[in-house]
Amino acid sequence: MPARPIRSFVRREGRMTPAQKRALAELFPHFGIEPDGRLDLDRVFGRVAPRTLEIGFGNGATLATLATASPRSDFLGIEVHRPGVGHLLLELEKRQLTNVRVICADAVEMLAHNLAPASFERILLLFPDPWPKHRHHKRRILQPAFIELVADHLKPGGTFHLATDWEDYARQMLAELDACARFCNAAGKGEFSPRPDYRPATRFEQRGQRLGHGVWDLVYVRDMST
Repeated sequence: MPARPIRSFVRREGRMTPAQKRALAELFPHFGIEPDGRLDLDRVFGRVAPRTLEIGFGNGATLATLATASPRSDFLGIEVHRPGVGHLLLELEKRQLTNVRVICADAVEMLAHNLAPASFERILLLFPDPWPKHRHHKRRILQPAFIELVADHLKPGGTFHLATDWEDYARQMLAELDACARFCNAAGKGEFSPRPDYRPATRFEQRGQRLGHGVWDLVYVRDMST
């Protein structure tokens, strides 16, 4: 019997509002994707354009903001928690955005089986679950095998942008990515990046900063030759 894969998430549905339930019922058929085999993103979006993938978009606020600011680019978000998906769908409806598509599934499985290599100019992993207890660190999504998957799905010269408010996770990210020959640290080896202008600070992040909590951004560029 094959070993069960270690998941980087636990499905905690939480309370869904009536509006989120409506969004999943009425809006997901328009904005959502239920992959069956390899996706043709040119067909999904109806055009050829620069593309960003956000893994674990939470409530979708960052993704909606990025899509609003860059109408000539396409954005794909993957999130396992349905209330967050519903929240983003409502925001897409409110903003009348046409350049966002959503998948409610395990991002690792999507990368491994459903998304073509070299599909994205940028991949975002912002504030993933830190799994703070040492015995749970194996559940953190940022592991060497995942880094290879990200590298496979970025175009040469594309960027992998990460952020976390857990310092020990930030330092693990830094060590793992600096050790990967397929990426170059945009800030210099061993250094964190300033928050790029395009990434809006979340309300949670702003509250944490008022309380003196740190936030660490990392930006890596996919090597052109590997």
